[in-house]
Amino acid sequence: MKHLKAVNKYFWKYRVRLGLGILFIVLSNYFAILAPQLTGYIFDLLQQHLGETSNLENEIHNYDPAVSYFIDGLRPYNLSFNKTIAAFGIAILVYALLSGFFMFLMRQTIIVMSRHIEFDQKNEVFQHYLQLDINFYKTHSTGDLMSRIAEDVSRVRMYTGPAVMYLVNLLFRISFCLFYMIKKDPLLTLYVLLPLPVLAITIYIVNSIIHRKSERIQALLASLTTNAQESYSGIRVIKSFVQEKAMHGFFDKNSEDYKKNAISLAKVESLYFPSMALLIGLSTLLTIMIGGMYAIRGGHAVDMGTIAEFVMYINMLTFPVSAIGWTASMIQRAAASQKRLNEFLQTESVLHSSPQAVSKPLEGNISFRDVDFVYPNTGIQALKNFNLTIHKGQRIAIIGHTGSGKTTIAQLLLRMYDTSSGNIVLDNTDIRDMDISALRRQISYTPQDVFLFSDTIANNISFGVLGRKSGDVQQAAHYASIDKEIEEFQNKYETMVGERGVTLSGGQKQRISIARALIKDTPIVVFDDCLSAVDSKTEKQVLANLNLFLQHRTVIIITHRILSLFDFDKIIVLDEGQVVEEGKHDELLARNGYYTFLYQQQQHEKEREPGPL
Repeated sequence: MKHLKAVNKYFWKYRVRLGLGILFIVLSNYFAILAPQLTGYIFDLLQQHLGETSNLENEIHNYDPAVSYFIDGLRPYNLSFNKTIAAFGIAILVYALLSGFFMFLMRQTIIVMSRHIEFDQKNEVFQHYLQLDINFYKTHSTGDLMSRIAEDVSRVRMYTGPAVMYLVNLLFRISFCLFYMIKKDPLLTLYVLLPLPVLAITIYIVNSIIHRKSERIQALLASLTTNAQESYSGIRVIKSFVQEKAMHGFFDKNSEDYKKNAISLAKVESLYFPSMALLIGLSTLLTIMIGGMYAIRGGHAVDMGTIAEFVMYINMLTFPVSAIGWTASMIQRAAASQKRLNEFLQTESVLHSSPQAVSKPLEGNISFRDVDFVYPNTGIQALKNFNLTIHKGQRIAIIGHTGSGKTTIAQLLLRMYDTSSGNIVLDNTDIRDMDISALRRQISYTPQDVFLFSDTIANNISFGVLGRKSGDVQQAAHYASIDKEIEEFQNKYETMVGERGVTLSGGQKQRISIARALIKDTPIVVFDDCLSAVDSKTEKQVLANLNLFLQHRTVIIITHRILSLFDFDKIIVLDEGQVVEEGKHDELLARNGYYTFLYQQQQHEKEREPGPL
């Protein structure tokens, strides 16, 4: 239960609904509890009518004031026996209708409240996900994240709605029944309720088992969701390698584990209802047997009305007592789910803006000073004593083979990570002293791994800006050399690109990603291997347009290919996370070093490319 304390803030937020719901529960149970008393009185009337002895006059003092008032109200009319029975029948019907009406209201308040809490909690979880750093997502699977925001939040809703409603309902129902049973005959009540301690022990043992199994099932469900999500996302790889059977086997194994544990939990839960039925049956038998013996012997002032009243009380307790196990199961599952949610909600991002963070317009001066960086999840050192100074408006190329640390530079500049040592300075301000959101809003970035949303082309291009105009989108598409191809689509800029841009080619996705960066119109632009999927002709067009668009902006182009058509102010050559060469294109070629080796290797690859047919 300690894990569920996290949702108490929602109960406080919706305290008016919760309070009204509890009031309606009390009223519903109050009117329901009157029926056994009226029925008991009818049995006493019947005994008196048949000439048998009954405690009719004495019993009225043990009834609820509403029942006593109703009985006293009928006396002046001197109704016949049949009319009196009819009047009591109408009263029982009216009380039942009132009980049902307030039951309807209690569901309208408490269940609706739980839906509001579910909405708030999902938003809280999603908002927290967005605040977590990149390293968090490298160490947690998407399927697990989806399972927690969907399945776990839904199970917590079962606690904030049905479980709370049934728990309060059974507390008041049991309290009302016990109060009037003890008021009627304390000793008979004691005998009738003897099975309840056995019930309490059974619930405690079974709930402990359910809690352990629920945690295991939720973990297996997260694994199953991850397996399915990865299969859907990588379906083209699966089909190209003809691995459908292998993936199905893997999924089948995970599914089998989940099924076995779910069935095991269902078997444990199945102990509840037979146990409830057995114990309720024993209570009913004890009522009839002991009450009948008292009535026959004439002891304890027990008559047929008392037995009828107690049997109705026991039947009224059937659902609440049965719901103890069901409610306890929901609470145990919700506690297991909330524990999983708390693990993420209590996880803080290692990157955050300080209260004194600076938010200022950037000009484009960048300085990396003795920067070292080690990836926290792998321990790989990506940069070693890296130094680089870039002045406002300069165009810098960072070249190196795969794994040389190029992409790490972009991620550090965007502060996706903090440096292990050294610092990065923008316009004489340490990057760690700047507001993260303000920093990222002023840097346009095209990542190496292009990601497009399942949306229109126009919305994908304008993703990073507010209040975009169609002219801005088209201009950005023109500079990215993708406008002509977009115009050929049937719906043009309103074309849906599908999940992750699956309907587009690799080159088209890259150029839409470039357009997304250009439309932000920022002082600093970073391209990370953004032309790897385009042909040489398209590459020339894109570079020519960029050369025009990027005037007076600080530009960093990260690439593994030498872009000789682009006029760079400085080219940085990386190897093993260190700068091995630095200079302009012609200067580096004249040194006949590592840059020359990369250039010659690239030229040989071009010579081996097949010519036009």
